[in-house]
Amino acid sequence: MNRTHFLSLCFLEAILFLCNACANRPSSGSTSQASSMPLPQVNSPTQYWYQGKAEISTFDVEQRRYGQMRRAQQVHIFVTEDFSARKQVKLDDPASAGTDRLPVLKLNALRRFNTGIYDYSLMMSVFYPNSGELQRAVKATWSVQDWCGQVFSQANRQPDSTYRFRTFSYFESEGDTDEQLRTDWLEDELWSALRLQPARFERIENTYVLPSMFFFRFQHQPLRPYRATISVEKSSEKESTLSVRYADLPRQLRIRFETAWPHRILGWEEIDGNEVTTRATLRRVLMSDYWNRNDNAFLSLRDSLALQFFH
Repeated sequence: MNRTHFLSLCFLEAILFLCNACANRPSSGSTSQASSMPLPQVNSPTQYWYQGKAEISTFDVEQRRYGQMRRAQQVHIFVTEDFSARKQVKLDDPASAGTDRLPVLKLNALRRFNTGIYDYSLMMSVFYPNSGELQRAVKATWSVQDWCGQVFSQANRQPDSTYRFRTFSYFESEGDTDEQLRTDWLEDELWSALRLQPARFERIENTYVLPSMFFFRFQHQPLRPYRATISVEKSSEKESTLSVRYADLPRQLRIRFETAWPHRILGWEEIDGNEVTTRATLRRVLMSDYWNRNDNAFLSLRDSLALQFFH
């Protein structure tokens, strides 16, 4: 190989390396890059939710904290599993559970961002019955960790349709508490409900909604539901928006989702007072049995999801 040929090959390899690096580099803007990875093909509800894989979505997020907007990232993991209706935990042996077996659509939502030198980590888990009937979440948990400390909350649906809320916090005014609350909806269960039956929210007025638990954690407000209107508006053939507008609270939530089934989440916006506190845009979607992908050989899958804050 002559010197000219060698230099040409080196130049070509350098160009290919730069192209690959640019393709995997996180975008600094808020424009969705979901189109860079084709969305999974949908054949039927059974094949989609019960194919032995989870739907994993990453979102570019702007998060307001301490009066400033922060760059954040959120990951949604939607997956079906067998739940114990009585104990409200994942079943170890579903085959022998009998009538105690309750199929649920589980959402694990994780958000991470930095505030100056230190970071925040938020996680929410919602367990929503995956059936054709009009249902409510049977359980939800939330946790917030930062360098100051951590807060954990759990809500369990009771036979009388109330929720038992237990909260453990390092803030004196917040924890530890154990109370019963009656509400028509948890704001945090709407993400799962719209994936299964968005038509039920065409318009619901004068209903009581408990705002997102993260709203209460960041605002340090006591838990209570507020009167609200929930509605779904079709903005195009491909996109619809679920809105929650509170009558007695200066808060709005708008979740954009695919009009067609399986109604994937495309992004959302939270407005508290006159300020946008959270704005998110879908970046990537991946169907994966991630629990079987825990070997170092699968680290490249993190690049396919454009994960930035989850190191």
